[in-house]
Amino acid sequence: MKVMNYRILLRKEPEGGYTVTVPVLPGCVTYGTTLDEALAMAKEAAELYIESLREHGEPVPTEDGTFEYNLAVNAGA
Repeated sequence: MKVMNYRILLRKEPEGGYTVTVPVLPGCVTYGTTLDEALAMAKEAAELYIESLREHGEPVPTEDGTFEYNLAVNAGA
């Protein structure tokens, strides 16, 4: 079994909990009420997403060639 590493983004929700997205896997979004639950849900969601891709004979995206950078912009006063 090959281990893949994916970058995830977590957003703390105003009503509580965390929404998690996996940018390289379009539409792979999940939620957890705690940080630990959100991370576990993200792992499960990514694994199911990849399983579905493989079942349909589609390529599995990787993070190869992906760079991350935080861009600061002036959003006004």
